[in-house]
Amino acid sequence: MLDMLFMYAKAFVVGGLICALGQILILKTQLTSARILVGYVTTGVILGALGVYKPVIDFAGAGATVPLTGFGYALAHGAMEAVETSGILGAFTGGVASAAGGIAAAVFFGYLAAILFKPRMKA
Repeated sequence: MLDMLFMYAKAFVVGGLICALGQILILKTQLTSARILVGYVTTGVILGALGVYKPVIDFAGAGATVPLTGFGYALAHGAMEAVETSGILGAFTGGVASAAGGIAAAVFFGYLAAILFKPRMKA
């Protein structure tokens, strides 16, 4: 029971720090949300290629895989694995295949939210 609570705490702290950094970037810079999103995904790819992000995932679990940096890591990791098995074609197909579950969940829950709630334009 204590191990599980410690695991939740690690995920909460790491995920919270990643999200807090994004909020700081929004408040303190002129960067748009879209640029921050692309920066996070690119950071996940770079940290994954350098071998730095895997230990973070091993430590924090969902706290590191759920934010956008985890999505970038999943794309890059999937592409690298697919290149080993399928050759150069794997560079184009592997990333999407490895992140397909997350992409499908985002589409499904976005659609569900649009059905349940009344979308409107910002004023």
